[in-house]
Amino acid sequence: MVDSDNSKSLPEPVLDPERQRNAREYARIGRYLSLAEMAIVSIILVLLVFAGLSERLAGSFSLPVIPAVIIYFLILVAAYRIIMAPISYYRGYVLPRHYGLLKQRLSGWLGDLVKAGALMLVLGIAIVAIVYWLIIVQPQLWWLFSWAFLVFISLVMSVLAPVLLVPIFFKMKPLADSELRERLEKLVKRAGVKIGGIYTIEFSSKSTTANAALMGMGRTRRIVLSDTLLSQYSTSEIEVIMAHEMAHNRHRDMLRLSVFYSAILLVNLYAAGIILDAVIEPLGFSGLSDVSALPLLVLVFTVVNLLLSPITTSYGRRLETEADGYALELTSDPVSFVSTMARLTDQNLAEAEPNRWVELLFHDHPSYRSRLAHARRFAELKQDSK
Repeated sequence: MVDSDNSKSLPEPVLDPERQRNAREYARIGRYLSLAEMAIVSIILVLLVFAGLSERLAGSFSLPVIPAVIIYFLILVAAYRIIMAPISYYRGYVLPRHYGLLKQRLSGWLGDLVKAGALMLVLGIAIVAIVYWLIIVQPQLWWLFSWAFLVFISLVMSVLAPVLLVPIFFKMKPLADSELRERLEKLVKRAGVKIGGIYTIEFSSKSTTANAALMGMGRTRRIVLSDTLLSQYSTSEIEVIMAHEMAHNRHRDMLRLSVFYSAILLVNLYAAGIILDAVIEPLGFSGLSDVSALPLLVLVFTVVNLLLSPITTSYGRRLETEADGYALELTSDPVSFVSTMARLTDQNLAEAEPNRWVELLFHDHPSYRSRLAHARRFAELKQDSK
């Protein structure tokens, strides 16, 4: 390993100026598109709720509540997909292709879009049906029982993701490089953590980006490294990334995140329940179980979730910073840490130093500049302790 502790001044890799210029453009366009999508969706929901369009549309169903709300949900999803198709195509395909991040042909991209849409549609139908059923049978505590159901669904998805969901989109296999696997397994043993294996995920057929993740829970928990990472980064850099992912395991971040997001969801649903109780009848709906009130439920839940988003992104950055600190301690290699973060920043077209408000509101990972400062503090403390 590279020992950088003999100097207080940690060398800073030079980021590619053109890549960073593209990164700023890419991020800015992405934010504009997100704001445009948010504005369009908000206008549609407001028109449905306040202009009486939802009542006229849902009133045409002469069905029991649950079948009617499922049909209404499908109509809303179809309308949303059609209206947002130009933005989805531009943001998901044209833009990343233009900036060299996406390698897929249009047919492959559309195939993935259909698969993801089908999964989300099935999940959405189940959620809408169960929530409305709970509103009918538990009109006072529907938000609490809905919370319990949604937490259960999220836990099931977390467990199944690496073994059932991710393989739908990417090929995944155990790490084949025996020498690298042995070195990484020694790192795992030194860290004293338990994982279900080290896997490679095939990014190169679709993307030029590199990534790593800790996936799954219990027996399905595993560390996944993209093939674009393994083919382009040094062993020391891969060890730093591996140490970062192991930190999430050692710190039980999956559990911490589950508890945290469950608490945020509970606050969201409780607040939504209070707001809905106050406005549902004044807005002309017969009650919360009124099928035509579905857009109102979505609108209120979305607004409350948006207001809570700075809290969730802040917590995400905190856990990532803690994982960075653990990786630095375990490897004692701030030089490789910084070079890794610099390469990932350029390769993935991430802004090295985003606007402070943008980082606070939208980023759940610390910026490259924040990580560089963290590594410098580590190197200086190690030097001072000698």
